[in-house]
Amino acid sequence: MTSVMNRRAFITMVGGSILAGPLGVEGQAPPKEPRVGYLSIGSASDPRRVAISDAFRQGLHDLGYIENKNISIETRFAEGDYDRLPGLAVELVRLRVDVIAAYSTPAVKAALGATRTIPIVMSGVVDPVATGLVVSLGRPGGNVTGLSLMAPEIVGKQMQLLKELVPKLSRVAVLWNPANPSGAPQLREAEVAARMLRVRLQPLEARNSNDLDRAVAAMTRERAGGIIVIVDGVFIDSRTHIAHLAEKARLPAVYGLREHVETGGLMFYGASPVDQSRRVAGFVDKILKGAKPADLPIEQPTTFELVINLKTAKALGLTIPQSILIRADEIIQQ
Repeated sequence: MTSVMNRRAFITMVGGSILAGPLGVEGQAPPKEPRVGYLSIGSASDPRRVAISDAFRQGLHDLGYIENKNISIETRFAEGDYDRLPGLAVELVRLRVDVIAAYSTPAVKAALGATRTIPIVMSGVVDPVATGLVVSLGRPGGNVTGLSLMAPEIVGKQMQLLKELVPKLSRVAVLWNPANPSGAPQLREAEVAARMLRVRLQPLEARNSNDLDRAVAAMTRERAGGIIVIVDGVFIDSRTHIAHLAEKARLPAVYGLREHVETGGLMFYGASPVDQSRRVAGFVDKILKGAKPADLPIEQPTTFELVINLKTAKALGLTIPQSILIRADEIIQQ
């Protein structure tokens, strides 16, 4: 009798284990599909801004993430309206995204205003330390990490290009916005470059679009031979007007953002926004795998672009030297 009972108990135990196995697997929640937010100041109808966001998607794809299969991406464009950014950032937070990729300083600030816990990966930011987004480049210290547009040599290279374009250049005007914390570091680099190239620097302030006409008039009075327009939101919003003023004053200008050249500016030299956006994916991947933004050092640019607008050069009566043309990544002819 005992042996029968033991046999029945054994069968019941084994059978129960077999039945319980599959039920236990089915009862487990499937792995959570990561959800990423993408926040941009740009427009969804602007091919350039779309190319930047597409580079981010491609970067994720290269790392094995397939949209709507093992990752979802919530994209929000502010359509150039800075006031929309805070609301869009709050939307992403309410969607409980795992990380926010934010393009431009205003977008990062809006994301920070919406959350101090969700990781934020930035790109398109000139100087994240000067603008108060991070404590330091080596150890950001909060919930923000990513890439900086600023590399110490950029403004110096812009000055060199201007000198190469106008060999007799003796005075260079620098258009900057003292209300923007990222303006001062760029101006300091311009001062260093001016001393090295033995040209006089003429810093001209423009806090808003109303200051631009006055600033360019001052350049003309002081007989500046060229302009460097540093990276600033006010200037990018007024890029068509600035290009018109520079052309009217017959002043060659080098810009820190390529959007200026696409709307009539002469030359752009700076970090590639497409390359930066692609590299953001690497930060997102690390964070999704458990890394903390506070421990991920800010990376500086590794890829730079030179874009020349030949139509503008012709309007200014300038012949771009072959030594510059052969280094150009893109030439705009119309």
